[in-house]
Amino acid sequence: MTQAPLGATMRVLHPARNVMAFYDGRIAGVRAWSEAPNWLVDGAFVLGTCSYAVLDGTDALVYDTHMSIAHATLIRQSLQQAGVRTIRVVLSHWHADHVAGNAAFTDCPIIANGLTAQILDEKKAELESGTPPILPLIGPTETFDTSLDLHVGEVRVALRRFDIHSRDGTVLVLPDAGILLAGDTLEDPITYVTERDRLEHHLVDLDRLSREAFDRILPNHGALSVIESGGYDRGLLDATRRYVEKLLRCKTQPDLARQDLRSFIAEDLAAGRVHYFLAYEAVHRANVDRVLAREGMS
Repeated sequence: MTQAPLGATMRVLHPARNVMAFYDGRIAGVRAWSEAPNWLVDGAFVLGTCSYAVLDGTDALVYDTHMSIAHATLIRQSLQQAGVRTIRVVLSHWHADHVAGNAAFTDCPIIANGLTAQILDEKKAELESGTPPILPLIGPTETFDTSLDLHVGEVRVALRRFDIHSRDGTVLVLPDAGILLAGDTLEDPITYVTERDRLEHHLVDLDRLSREAFDRILPNHGALSVIESGGYDRGLLDATRRYVEKLLRCKTQPDLARQDLRSFIAEDLAAGRVHYFLAYEAVHRANVDRVLAREGMS
């Protein structure tokens, strides 16, 4: 197993007009930072992580600062090389692999919904002492409640809050381009369950998300080839809904709970809505275990 320096394997993609993508991970035989189990490698690098920037002229809006300050620094350098002079940051939610690079943008506005700001404040000591530590953890400088509309140059960007994957999720909709920057609300091949007691809420908001106007989806965790070629169609949202519904059925259907990932999502794999990736077998098993855990666990 080869250990790569942080950011050394990050690829810069151009999946759509006015959108840059910064993808790292899902590289066979390569780990980052450490051989020992840790959130950066096993929760971000191995699964593949992508942050985005919406840019027009000299303006850019960075959507998540990636899994390390090194990655964030490279993102900023790439934008500057593209002629960007003014940068704002939007955080999709509080999880470590989305906020770890905030310190590279301390002179920029950092925008998040109010719940993300609250959770980051509550989790500050935990995140700064984690493995690896996010040190320093820089929080948002500006907050909104449920929605916020911005312009990046001439590009319209709508920030919308959803309770999917994490109760503090923020997605970006580019209405003129029909693009959804989904954060972790949608993930290929399956969602990563972190709040088992909120799966029913996630289903409600998946339905609400389906009413937004977009036809292409760019998630933070997905297949490099799909993101590079312009993203997913709305089938990814449908596949996510079906997966969450089946997880909830595992409580009363033990045979379903015993299925491996290929069997569990066979319909969506066959239709090409999602793509099998071996590392998600462990994610699926952990998801099922969380759903079946005794009441009060998450």
